[in-house]
Amino acid sequence: MTSTTNTAAAAGTWQLGDRTVNRLGFGTMRLPQRGEALIPDAVPRDRDQAVAVLRRAVELGVNHFDTAAFYFSALRSANELLNRALAPYPDDLVIATKVGPGRDPSGHWLPHATPAQLRGQVEENLRQLGRDHLDVVNLRIVGSDSIAERFGALAELRDAGLVRHLGLSNIHTHHLAEAQAIAPVVCVQNMYGIGASAEQEEVLRVCGEQGVAFVPFYSIAGHGRTAGASPDEGSVVEAVARSRGASAAQVRLAWTLQRGAHVLAIPGTGDVGHLEENVAAGALRLSEGEVRELGLGL
Repeated sequence: MTSTTNTAAAAGTWQLGDRTVNRLGFGTMRLPQRGEALIPDAVPRDRDQAVAVLRRAVELGVNHFDTAAFYFSALRSANELLNRALAPYPDDLVIATKVGPGRDPSGHWLPHATPAQLRGQVEENLRQLGRDHLDVVNLRIVGSDSIAERFGALAELRDAGLVRHLGLSNIHTHHLAEAQAIAPVVCVQNMYGIGASAEQEEVLRVCGEQGVAFVPFYSIAGHGRTAGASPDEGSVVEAVARSRGASAAQVRLAWTLQRGAHVLAIPGTGDVGHLEENVAAGALRLSEGEVRELGLGL
């Protein structure tokens, strides 16, 4: 399928809190470096190239960007690139960020933030993005322990006006109920795509029932995660892609978007051509048979 004839609007829209966003968004994790993300020796991406990708995304109708202060390489940070490329920000632009994890200046991971440390992480995102409030802040967690203290700390920052809306990332279904008892949750970010586990499907379903946006990560990369997607040669994905004149990545995105009107895709890339292909996937409508066949796995 052509990569430049469609905009992000072709995927439809969703009401994210009090903001309307196109369901095809952009994730910035891959932007600060070439190759694998979130590793200490990542090779920085050319700044002009990264800025060009972000500006082209806005031209193509992308108005939902996902980022984090811990998305950085030796010379680049995703937040700084967003600031450089898009400020002053368009009125309809929604930037969602994540707190919880942290990395030291050399890129090594730190222990997740305590409730008292979350304010500092929120303020760090504000400084880097050049904003006086954050549209959406997702609490990213690991494990199944209670999140009440940490989510409660973010709810206080929301009440103080530093944060507009709250979300969750990498959760189990009981975390959503726990958080909703403290403050409204507008989105959940979890790993999801073709071949999803029963638990991943359950989180998707529960979000849909509650009107909470489901924002999948690694929809294209799958188990390749931060290293990126592996070839799908010989798979059902490749067969559908060939029959549709599309790429495997476009088929994966289209399938994910068709899992529910509440699904917001955030594919990321540092290449303008790949960006245009990803955005075009928002207009690809798979048949019920294709969706079912792809859902059975590879």
